[in-house]
Amino acid sequence: VQLQASGGGLVQPGGSLRLSCATSGFRLDYFAIGWFRQAPGKVPEGVACISSSDGLDYYADSVKGRFTISRDEARKTVYLQLNKLKPEDTAVYYCATRWPLRGSYRSRDLCEFPTSMAVWGEGTLVTVSS
Repeated sequence: VQLQASGGGLVQPGGSLRLSCATSGFRLDYFAIGWFRQAPGKVPEGVACISSSDGLDYYADSVKGRFTISRDEARKTVYLQLNKLKPEDTAVYYCATRWPLRGSYRSRDLCEFPTSMAVWGEGTLVTVSS
């Protein structure tokens, strides 16, 4: 199982980016995957998570209404659309998945317990600055 995040960069406040997480080694019709971020000096934060078990998208309060998680099964890719970016969104963004998958998972639990995610991709840096 491998994940690779990409799409980060420098953007002005109010701008947008789309991050991609290319996956390999597992199916995207049975999944428990999410996007996390870590700013300098801070603990990792679950930003957006999705699970095939509950069919729900979970978002941290700090990004609700601005970020959207989605997936493309054919491309085996999970996306994170970042809109209305703020300087406090600056961080390294990672995608991560539970592995192996057994049973059901709540999207909210995936985000609230980052240490439960077993496989992490290399991060991509998002910098929001004027």
